[in-house]
Amino acid sequence: MATTRTTAEQRSLTFLQIAIALQTLAIFFQAVTAGLLLSSSHGEVLHSVGARVMYGASMLYVLAAILAWRPGGGAPRPILHASGFLVLASAQVVLGIAHVPSIHVPLGVLMFGLSLLALGRTLSARSPKRSDG
Repeated sequence: MATTRTTAEQRSLTFLQIAIALQTLAIFFQAVTAGLLLSSSHGEVLHSVGARVMYGASMLYVLAAILAWRPGGGAPRPILHASGFLVLASAQVVLGIAHVPSIHVPLGVLMFGLSLLALGRTLSARSPKRSDG
């Protein structure tokens, strides 16, 4: 029974790690396509598609955090972090559509930093511990 629970927990945590990694990559892609907006006619299309992927990745992060949470056994903090990130992603989409780069760009930088921080925290805190014996 303990092996099954441990395997299920590892799957949930791996899913959470993948979701955060996907979100981080999607935000990085957004930074690249934002630069392309300045130099290429394809930049706008790529940035628009990337925005949808980034938003979907943020929703996936919320789902992964919920699935990794164990009612009564795990802390709900990752769900709070993921939900907060979804709020930031929503604001980012609204600001992008409204063409408010003075807030949109710094918020994108902040989101990338926060996503990297969440990824690092999840990878270091959730990595399987090896026994020496």
